[in-house]
Amino acid sequence: MRRVMVTGAAGGVAGRLRRLMPGLYPEIVWSDRAPLPDPQPDETFLQLDLADAVAVERGLEGVDGIVHLGGASIEKPWETILEANIVGCYNLFEAARRQAVKRIVFASTNHTVGFYPRHRRIGADALLRPDTRYGASKAFGEALGGLYAHKHGIGVTCLRIGNVDEAPRNHRLLSIWLHPEDLLQLIRIGLEHPEIRHEVFYGASDNQRAWWDNAAARRFGYRPRHRAEDHLAAADAGQAELPPDPVGDWYQGGSFCSLEYDAPGELAPY
Repeated sequence: MRRVMVTGAAGGVAGRLRRLMPGLYPEIVWSDRAPLPDPQPDETFLQLDLADAVAVERGLEGVDGIVHLGGASIEKPWETILEANIVGCYNLFEAARRQAVKRIVFASTNHTVGFYPRHRRIGADALLRPDTRYGASKAFGEALGGLYAHKHGIGVTCLRIGNVDEAPRNHRLLSIWLHPEDLLQLIRIGLEHPEIRHEVFYGASDNQRAWWDNAAARRFGYRPRHRAEDHLAAADAGQAELPPDPVGDWYQGGSFCSLEYDAPGELAPY
């Protein structure tokens, strides 16, 4: 990897990576349709709207690897999700094919499987159960990654990211927390490991209460350095401030599941 592009550079997750990634690759291009907050003199920034297919292909000239963080990162109206996470994602993958990009690390989400109950432990091969339009759009991105990996030979890694932060802020996050340094380790596996074809990993640190079996990532050498239980006191304090949510407290997706929820009958027991 000589030239790596990171989309969604103006977002919070990319903001953390901007402090960690400099020096890892000869050239890193930070890209977003919004201006880059606090740009640094040594950063290369490309203002790019993923909905513009022509501009995306032009922007990927000479790029070896992509870290795709761009798009809507929470639930939004369908029109927004469609443009940002469906059309924009397709434009990026297709432009990557045309420009012979070698690797793509796709920021998927835990909300592709949000409707599993919290007492159930699942692996990367679990049937998709998206909890929102946003989660469904990321499931589309995972499927698109499989298409471009197997049909066109791009190495694609999909990261079902939990919650990226320096510490977990409540009890749910004790199960899904991902420290930025551990996220970077997963990204580097996706960009650099010679055997990557199409893989799905969970974006989680060393979480004792994890709902996810991340054996797939461990097979490729992932060894998270950060432990959620080290932040138990802060998580307890944050949990005490949250209102009860019978639906969200049952499912792994939390409040994303209770949003617009109107299914009849009991909550899924499995």
